[in-house]
Amino acid sequence: EDVLRATAATLTRLFDVTATKDWANRTAAADVVVDGRVLLPQVPVPYLLFLEKQLTDLHTFVRKLPVLDASESWTLDPSTDSWKTEPVRTIRTKKVPRNHVKAEATDKHPAQVEVYYEDVPVGYWTTVKFSGALPARRVNELLDRVEKLQQAVKFAREEANGVEVADQRVGDAVFGYLFG
Repeated sequence: EDVLRATAATLTRLFDVTATKDWANRTAAADVVVDGRVLLPQVPVPYLLFLEKQLTDLHTFVRKLPVLDASESWTLDPSTDSWKTEPVRTIRTKKVPRNHVKAEATDKHPAQVEVYYEDVPVGYWTTVKFSGALPARRVNELLDRVEKLQQAVKFAREEANGVEVADQRVGDAVFGYLFG
């Protein structure tokens, strides 16, 4: 019986604190305000906690989005709904050996010939690069929005957690029933 009383005394406070927290989470809520505008009214604390975690994941996602290569000039192509560069025309050449006769052949000496290589065009290519990446400006804009919302959610959670709550006393009832 002493062990049961000691267990009940020890666990009663845990049950009371947990009940107080859960009852408070049912009633504690706050507005999520971004740029002076209420984006989400009266959001409960558990959802604010969920939202905080999701926004952290979204921030990581947005930060890792591919960004267009700044060394290229990109334009939006409506037909493919992606970005493309201006066409760049390149030439492909092949080195062809040629002979340059320095001295003609005589009956006493063979001809003196020097071999040199000449670049001869074999084809022309036009290259257009396509990309589904986003401009850096757009990625930075998205990051700013996520960070603003993260701050607003954090502020709302702190505000909701500051709400006055009534201490719940359920431990005595639970252990009075169990060990009574």
